[in-house]
Amino acid sequence: MEEKISKLAPSILSADFCKLGEQIHELEECDIELLHIDIMDGEFVPSISFGMPVIKSIRKITDMFFDVHLMVNEPVRYVEDFAKCGADLLTVHYEACKDVRATLEKIKEAGMKCSVAISPDTEVSKLEGLLDIVDVVLVMSVYPGFGGQKFIRDSLEKVRKLDNIRKESKFDFLIEIDGGVNIENAKEIAENGVDWIVAGTAVFGGDIKENIRKLKGEF
Repeated sequence: MEEKISKLAPSILSADFCKLGEQIHELEECDIELLHIDIMDGEFVPSISFGMPVIKSIRKITDMFFDVHLMVNEPVRYVEDFAKCGADLLTVHYEACKDVRATLEKIKEAGMKCSVAISPDTEVSKLEGLLDIVDVVLVMSVYPGFGGQKFIRDSLEKVRKLDNIRKESKFDFLIEIDGGVNIENAKEIAENGVDWIVAGTAVFGGDIKENIRKLKGEF
C-alpha cells in the first residue's frame, strides 16, 4: 500500500496583501498545489475578510487549486458567484446552512467540488446523510473567525472517526483540518489520517520557503 502524504494548503488570510501575487508565486516555487481562501461575512463569524474580487484577481496569475472556505451564513446565495470568479472547491459550514445537502448539490451543479466544515462543538454524527456527496470534510481545530487560537486536540478524534467511516463505508472524501497548525503539531496531525492541512501564520510568518520546507518535512 502506497504511503499517504498529506498536502499543505497555505491560508492566504495570513499573507501580506501588499505582496500577495509575489507570495503566491513563492508557494508555486515550493510545489504547493492548494491555496486555502477564507471568506468571512461578519455574521456567521465576527470577522470580515475579502470576497470575490480578490479571488478573481489572483485566479489570473495562478493555476493552483482554490480551496475556498465560506464562513458565511446561508452560503447557497453565493455559489454561482464563486464559481464565476474561479473557485475550484467551496466549503460551507454545517452550522451555517438551513439545508446543507441542497447547498452542496448546488455547488456540484455549478461545476465545483463541495466540502462541509464542522466547528469544534459539532459532532461528526451530524454529517450522516452528507458523506456520500462531499468531496472533502473540513474539521475546524479552532473556533472559526478568531485568530491566534491554540489547536484543539479533540479535533484529532473527529479525524479518526471520519477516517474510520470512509474506510468502512468505502467513501472517497478527503479530510482537511484548519486551525492552530504549526511545526510542533504538524507531524501528529498528518499521522491521524488528514489529507489536507491548512496553515496560515506557520507558512507566511517569516521565510515562506523555509517554513514550507520544515512543515513538509513533518508530513
